[in-house]
Amino acid sequence: MMEEPLYPIAVLIDELKNDDIQLRLNSIRRLSTIARALGEERTRKELIPFLSENNDDDDEVLLAMAEELGLFIPYVGGVEHAHVLLPPLETLCTVEETCVRDKAVESLCRIGSQMKESDLVDHFIPLVKRLAAGEWFTARVSACGLFHIAYPSAPDALKSELRAIYRQLCQDDMPMVRRSAASNLGKFAATVEPSYLKTDVMTMFEDLTQDDQDSVRLLAVEGCAALGKLLEPQDCVAHVLPVIVNFSQVCKSLFVSAPYTVQDKSWRVRYMVANQLYELCEAVGPEPTRADLVPAYVRLLRDNEAEVRIAAAGKVTKFSRILSPELAIQHILPCVKDLSSDSSQHVRSALASVIMGMAPVLGKDATIEQLLPIFLSLLKDEFPDVRLNIISKLDQVNEVIGIDLLSQSLLPAIVELAEDRHWRVRLAIIEYIPLLASQLGVGFFDDKLGALCMQWLQDKVHSIRDAAANNVKRLAEEFGPEWAMQHIVPQVLEMMNNPHYLYRMTILNAVSLLAPVLGSEITCSKLLPVVITASKDRVPNIRFNVAKVLQSIAPIVDQTVTEKTIRPCLAELSEDPDVDVRFFAIQALQSIDNAMVS
Repeated sequence: MMEEPLYPIAVLIDELKNDDIQLRLNSIRRLSTIARALGEERTRKELIPFLSENNDDDDEVLLAMAEELGLFIPYVGGVEHAHVLLPPLETLCTVEETCVRDKAVESLCRIGSQMKESDLVDHFIPLVKRLAAGEWFTARVSACGLFHIAYPSAPDALKSELRAIYRQLCQDDMPMVRRSAASNLGKFAATVEPSYLKTDVMTMFEDLTQDDQDSVRLLAVEGCAALGKLLEPQDCVAHVLPVIVNFSQVCKSLFVSAPYTVQDKSWRVRYMVANQLYELCEAVGPEPTRADLVPAYVRLLRDNEAEVRIAAAGKVTKFSRILSPELAIQHILPCVKDLSSDSSQHVRSALASVIMGMAPVLGKDATIEQLLPIFLSLLKDEFPDVRLNIISKLDQVNEVIGIDLLSQSLLPAIVELAEDRHWRVRLAIIEYIPLLASQLGVGFFDDKLGALCMQWLQDKVHSIRDAAANNVKRLAEEFGPEWAMQHIVPQVLEMMNNPHYLYRMTILNAVSLLAPVLGSEITCSKLLPVVITASKDRVPNIRFNVAKVLQSIAPIVDQTVTEKTIRPCLAELSEDPDVDVRFFAIQALQSIDNAMVS
């Protein structure tokens, strides 16, 4: 009979050689259990070497192995023996499947960050050097993601060698390697001494930004803000700023005095510049921002590619905040006016989602004179997402220009949108109504918007009716029970006679929401009789919703009302021919009984 300690490894070997991939996967996912059974020493001497040799498998199995090994330090005897995990992961770093390599690199980083400094020098750094010199490009791609772990612990001579190796990877023949070097440069740079940042690292950055592959350039640009924050502001201006400004497309007629007149031919790179430009402002300081980055940003706002304009338009408020109102009006606002009538609906949508934030930046006068006409044109845009984005941010404008002017200029457009054919636009308006009501006051609301709120309760779209029911509840909370009793309750209860059962269900929902706000007296005198009448409705859906409403109303009213009115009604519904009606009626009765006991 086989000895017990040998059994797990024998099972593992059998399952790893099985034709069924699921069995092989299960075996890999149980590695920690097997390691515990074997003990630390046998795990190091038998299990890990076995895994190093068995790496020719389906990608799914290799991915699971790469993930498991990253958590294996406790099973091999702690950080003193962590280096034994490196060989199988090194092999996984060379496979063709990207997700397996990425997971192996992630696990190596996790292990390397816990290893002792001497082990890093003896085992981890040689691994990085082997991968970086690998014949197949996959090894070199993986190596780029490990330098930031290897570098801090290396002696000075080795550090110099590692910087030279990374520089070679930045100039590798394979674009995939250069891409990996570009995307990992920021992490590596964060570990390099400041004296070498300006020389070695910035040379690598400049090499990558001049690459003939746009995918490499855009990854280099993506890391520019992180690099800029590592440098002193003056060094950032000297090394990073020219590169980024050069990448933005130039219109000489707009900025003749701009010192940089190169442009990147790839819109993807310019798109990345548009996304990174604001982050760079923090690194370079206010003066270079005004002199160089604002002109570059304006060029991106006027780029001939819609995707670049979308990225740039999404940053107009952020950019305006770091400028004085005068500069924002002079440079940014003319572009905003052009973008508000852009041929691309997605550009207009991106602008609409942020433009309201410009109001506090520009101040009351400039908002009234310059921004309000743009808001109005976007509110009437043919594309519903544009209108939606404007509606959802109206409160930012109200804080600046006041409710009187807002109601005069924007309210007609809002009323028009309340009947928009796109239900999501109507929904956005409904959700904004309580806020608008609190700002406008009860008198103005009754005149202009009261009828709309009732109209939404009979909308064709369920989400609108549901939101409208919540809306009347929030209005009742805002203006008080007396106002609700006069302006909401009579109209809501009248709708209970609607011939369509779906609308009657909406009213029952509204009643259950209004009852806690209106209090016991109004609920008993006005709402409850209507609900009791609805219990005789011919549609079972209405009857079981009556049971739900009665369950929610019971805690609000006196116990005598519950016993005399609610309980008899529920008892009758509990004997209804429809099974769902009986279920909800019995549930409501049980709820009332439990409440009385407690």
